[in-house]
Amino acid sequence: MVLNKIKKFKPRVKARIRKNRQIINKNLDNFFDWVKGAKLVELDECDTNEDPIRPQLDNKFRTSYGRKIYGVEYKGEIHAVMCFAYTNEVPRSVEELDKFSHDAFLQSAMRDQNIGQIAIAYTVWSKKKGGGKLIVKEVFKKIKKSNHLNRLITLSPLTEMATKFHSKNGAKLLQVNEDTQNFEYKVLK
Repeated sequence: MVLNKIKKFKPRVKARIRKNRQIINKNLDNFFDWVKGAKLVELDECDTNEDPIRPQLDNKFRTSYGRKIYGVEYKGEIHAVMCFAYTNEVPRSVEELDKFSHDAFLQSAMRDQNIGQIAIAYTVWSKKKGGGKLIVKEVFKKIKKSNHLNRLITLSPLTEMATKFHSKNGAKLLQVNEDTQNFEYKVLK
């Protein structure tokens, strides 16, 4: 009697495993479809209220003095955002970031050159799983193609989440500051 119940139970378990495997594979295919179809775009503005790191910085700050906002777009919707400032020095705070990017912008205007040699990523967020990693990868490609940027450095909060994110994506801790930390992604051209 017990043996019959086990035999009946086995096909049901196997069927459930097969069904779950199909669901997982379908979801993975959908995940990779959005990643493959996504593209990096420059944005004129972003919803700063969505920024979990520095929501106090308005769009004027994010786009003044050569600063840029990039997004990962898929089917007309933005799924991840990263904001940059271009500098010639590594900032330890948002105030230094503002000053250094302003200086780099003025220097480039006087010399008719590209702005700064260092791309400082000071905020990144994702609305869709995999978006953060994808935008780091896409921005990294863009920086490698540039003729004037030779470093990609972050101005990250002092959080375990930021440390894990950047370490997992291949960045090395450069320095720990009073309120921030800097990670560097190796840019080999």
